[in-house]
Amino acid sequence: MAIGPELKSPPSQGSELKHEGDLRKTYWTPRRVARMAIFVALSAVGALIKIPSPTGTVALDSCPGYFSAISFGWLEGGIVAAIGHIFTAATTGFPLSVPIHILVAVEMAVFAAAFWWINKKLGVIAAIIAATFLNGVVAAFVMVPIGGMGLALGLLAPLTVGSAVNIIIAAVAYAIVKRSNMI
Repeated sequence: MAIGPELKSPPSQGSELKHEGDLRKTYWTPRRVARMAIFVALSAVGALIKIPSPTGTVALDSCPGYFSAISFGWLEGGIVAAIGHIFTAATTGFPLSVPIHILVAVEMAVFAAAFWWINKKLGVIAAIIAATFLNGVVAAFVMVPIGGMGLALGLLAPLTVGSAVNIIIAAVAYAIVKRSNMI
């Protein structure tokens, strides 16, 4: 599977990606996999820090995913964010069912990718606002066909607050780490 120019991380952030070609050979380097494992582990810890909500699945699990997205690229961040949500759902017994939580995990991956893309195009403030809206408002109303308007409205405030906390922490951490020239 070839990676097109629009899917590559910037050279300063994706130095492991030396040339176009087979994704398995150019993207999945030992360094990248180890880094993703560390951020997935941080997501597992964040999954235990809950924000009260009707489902119990709003937590600080997506912060490492958003940080990975803004720091290392959309795919890496999306994977970390998706796995982070699965950890959170697992700690509460998958209250919306496994298939629905897989759908939410895919949403989280898309939201992390959107955070990366909007940051590249419009800057970090626009990315924070857009990702908070996507993960807070849009994600709540995606639940309307599943649990009705009551579930959507019940999730709206906790999801928006949880999203804002996760995304702001990730953006601040990124600014600090970038200023120190560590990434």
